[in-house]
Amino acid sequence: MSTTATETGDGTVDGDTTLAALSHASSLFASFLGPILFLILADDDELVERNAKNSLNFQIVVFAALMIAAVLSFVFIGLLLFPIIGVVDLVLVLVATVKANDGRVYSYPFTPDIV
Repeated sequence: MSTTATETGDGTVDGDTTLAALSHASSLFASFLGPILFLILADDDELVERNAKNSLNFQIVVFAALMIAAVLSFVFIGLLLFPIIGVVDLVLVLVATVKANDGRVYSYPFTPDIV
């Protein structure tokens, strides 16, 4: 797996922008499976591969946050966290989809490289 990508002067990466954008948008419907599918379909497309990995990493963080909120729901704090996590997930995925459609690799805030 190579890490060399053709980056242009404006920060965009050459690749299939439609698949890169769909790698983020698919996580709204299939949390883990969407990004994994596009990671498999990347087929040496650096833009799609990097965006799919970032999307998968973010969905892992969202899953962990939901599990923590589920535990905290026994003391009613988690009940407040569920809608907040949902809105943050929706907004960041939409931002990432637009950025990937512009040919950029979007890295979600506070998300480590897990995959």
